[in-house]
Amino acid sequence: MRSPAPSPFSHQLHRRSFLRGMGALVALPFMESLVPARALRAAERAAAATGTTAAGPFPMRSAFVYIPNGVDNANWWPTEGEGANYILNRSLAAFEPFKQDVQIVSGLDHQKANQNGDGAGDHTRAGATYLTGCQAYKTAGRDIRAGISIDQVIANGLVAKGEKFRLPSLELSCDAPQLAGTCDSGYSCAYQYNLSWSSPTQPIPAERNPRLVFERMFGSAATEEDAGLSRERRLAQRNSILDFVRADAKQLQGRLGRSDQQKLDEYFTSVREIERRVTSFESMAATIPEMKPPTGIPHNENGSESYPDHIRLMMDLLVLAFQTNSTPVVTLMLASESSPRTFPWLGIGGDGHHPISHHQRRPEQLAKLQKIDQFYAEQFAYLLGKMKDVKEGDRTLLDNTLLVYGSCIRDGDKHDHADLPTIIAGRAGGRVKPGRFHVLDQSTPMSNFFVGLADLHGVQIERHGDSTGKLSLG
Repeated sequence: MRSPAPSPFSHQLHRRSFLRGMGALVALPFMESLVPARALRAAERAAAATGTTAAGPFPMRSAFVYIPNGVDNANWWPTEGEGANYILNRSLAAFEPFKQDVQIVSGLDHQKANQNGDGAGDHTRAGATYLTGCQAYKTAGRDIRAGISIDQVIANGLVAKGEKFRLPSLELSCDAPQLAGTCDSGYSCAYQYNLSWSSPTQPIPAERNPRLVFERMFGSAATEEDAGLSRERRLAQRNSILDFVRADAKQLQGRLGRSDQQKLDEYFTSVREIERRVTSFESMAATIPEMKPPTGIPHNENGSESYPDHIRLMMDLLVLAFQTNSTPVVTLMLASESSPRTFPWLGIGGDGHHPISHHQRRPEQLAKLQKIDQFYAEQFAYLLGKMKDVKEGDRTLLDNTLLVYGSCIRDGDKHDHADLPTIIAGRAGGRVKPGRFHVLDQSTPMSNFFVGLADLHGVQIERHGDSTGKLSLG
């Protein structure tokens, strides 16, 4: 059996994909100047053979950003129009500058999140089903079972093809993951707190600590810990990861064109800014001795966690992971299902998100829910803006990516899993055309879209979860 043909780009950048320095591996952004013309021609020929638009030397990336508890549908969906002639509603007003970069999709369902004879537990089933398309086995014990999630299908498929990444996938969350305990109507917490599953019986815990995410992407400090160095000495010794790779970077700069020189400068600035923010949050936490928060998570001056800062820092790390080609696929759970998180900075009192979502059509509760929906949309718009600012040839990082944003519950009061709130952003390297309100036939399995998404990555699968075919949004 013949092994997969190597990428026409991989051998050119392999030696300089990562710069080593003082216990850290720092990935550099993709440089067009180092890609030979014959490799670009090979990409164009491959695109012509498949009838797609050539993505150039830049890889396809995907990310899944999850929001819990459903939405206020009256203010979430477009007020009128279809196709390109749609008008954004209040909750999604932040997407106005990105109307040509997103498509709002209606008609996608996850029927396996319904009861189907299992009784209550819709929130837990929603989390377990969202990326797997499978019915979660109702248990609070160790015999959990759902299905492999689409992010892992894509990651495994790319690895099998010989693609090289620092991390096959990256799992992020703003909530601490749980793998045990009972969370909802007799279901294990493992279903509710983890989007990504490497197998039907193995969820992949997400990381919520920005410091650990940063070190996971650019190298852990395990070798320094083995040497007996204290954490304080390690941090001091690694005052700035960039300081250790500057000499190598200077050698690389001499081979780059003007656009790549600018890209490298932007990359250095981005890494240093994230590093500064993580260190700043650590310093603030250290001044509050009565609080022992996880290191690296942003805190307010009063010692409470700063949820908006936490979200945006995780999104910055997501962008950096794609910018450096550290991974092809990321999941980011902004909050787990049944999240009781409060939003005092939105002018909402002590009510948590989950009880607010059980609004019973009360106007005051729906108004609170609309504010929460708008807040989450503004965070996703921030991510789109960050990705659009990263240039990749004549495109942007957003152009070469496909982002999926939404929930596996439509209305938190009804616990329904049909016509799910879904936004798909980016162009997948020119293979997808956004800028529309895409109204699908009702009861289209979300898993059909996931089969099509895998295909955009060059990973061909016949089925995923409860799929009945392949949905293309091109």
